[in-house]
Amino acid sequence: MRWQRADVFNPGAIVKDGKVYLLTRSEDNPAAILGGRTSRLGLAVSDDGIHFTHFEKPVLYPDNDAFQEYDFPGGCEDPRIAETEDGKYVVAYTSWNYKVPRLSIAFSSDLMKWEKKGPAFAKAYEGKFGDMASKSASMITRMQNGKPILTKLDGKYWMYWGEHFVNLAWSENLYDWFPLLDEKGDLKEIMTTRPGYFDSNLTECGPPALMTENGILLLYNGKNATDSTADPKLPKGTYSVGQVLFDKSNPEKYCIALIPAFLNLVSLTK
Repeated sequence: MRWQRADVFNPGAIVKDGKVYLLTRSEDNPAAILGGRTSRLGLAVSDDGIHFTHFEKPVLYPDNDAFQEYDFPGGCEDPRIAETEDGKYVVAYTSWNYKVPRLSIAFSSDLMKWEKKGPAFAKAYEGKFGDMASKSASMITRMQNGKPILTKLDGKYWMYWGEHFVNLAWSENLYDWFPLLDEKGDLKEIMTTRPGYFDSNLTECGPPALMTENGILLLYNGKNATDSTADPKLPKGTYSVGQVLFDKSNPEKYCIALIPAFLNLVSLTK
């Protein structure tokens, strides 16, 4: 299929009716460089979580709609998907117009038809962050009947987001989000990169965060730096998977991060 000729990667996963569904990021033109293609989100389904059948057409993509200025020509990238208490699905994805990557939101009741809501921070603080580069959202969930379900804390939904540092945002409706600010009115950095460790260059939020008895568990992509701040035990510029725990009653309170990463290039090649 031409819309996924170049790559199929960076999926978000969810269980529906006993089956595993993947929202996959696919790129169209193998001759173009990464970041210079058009991404569309496709759907695949599996009975066992290993063998998947792809649907023929993409389910979320740049279109001639109200959000074309954000989604085109780069497309819709890097989905993070979660389920609401009433059985709806929310996806946070990156809208890429070749100028500014923006974290955007869409809703669905069946994973096939999606209603775009647009950039997550468009209305926050009178549009202060509407043109800010943003991506990689991890909404907080709680296990209910064996499934992670989006949950509220103090009457609000919360999500971790970002890649160069971790910020926190809140929402009452899951599509209008307000980033947490510091005393100067800037984005509050609740978790930052760490020189000398696997996450010395990036701390990119991963799948939905999970509320546990011990705290809020966030999985994230840590990228090793390419300069003197890199972790000497890992190849420079490589990604590893990290996990960090936040206070379950205060999602901005950093408790502990696992050192070293629990999954990295070195462990995978042994």
